[in-house]
Amino acid sequence: MPRTFSVSDSILIDVSPATAYLRVSDPVDMGNWSPENLGATLRDGRREGAYVGMAFDGHNKRGAFRWTTRCTVTAADQDRLFRFRVHSIGFKRPRLPGPIATWEYRFEAAEGGTRVTETWTDDRRSWPDPVAHAFDRVATRGHTFADFQRRNIRTTLRNLKAALETAPPAR
Repeated sequence: MPRTFSVSDSILIDVSPATAYLRVSDPVDMGNWSPENLGATLRDGRREGAYVGMAFDGHNKRGAFRWTTRCTVTAADQDRLFRFRVHSIGFKRPRLPGPIATWEYRFEAAEGGTRVTETWTDDRRSWPDPVAHAFDRVATRGHTFADFQRRNIRTTLRNLKAALETAPPAR
């Protein structure tokens, strides 16, 4: 069976595109709504807003298993698009380099709020399908990464909506 290399989902959130972008483009806060991510450490320590080239280490968990990824922002289009690629992985530190995944968030004004679309793309294009399928089923306890990420994206978007719609207004 050929792999699915990209999955996405959208949700309407009752906030402005600027508010949604500001929160999602801060990788330190991603752990507040992601089912796997625990947040991030910015490589340069700055926290004044996302920019192309910004690097961060994402801290993740799945069950008892924990790992760290090195990520670099590839698009930071204020209030419209935030994208980063995951290009290194390891346990405490990301030591194993290679293309892993790209995550993208699009923000569109819609129906008095913002439609947020989250997309995961599998960047492991050089992996033969049988090897990727075997690895994925072990890493996700029986699923393909596409199916696994489809559920994670849905959970992340629901949690993001709940967090942003109940947050006090920005000053």
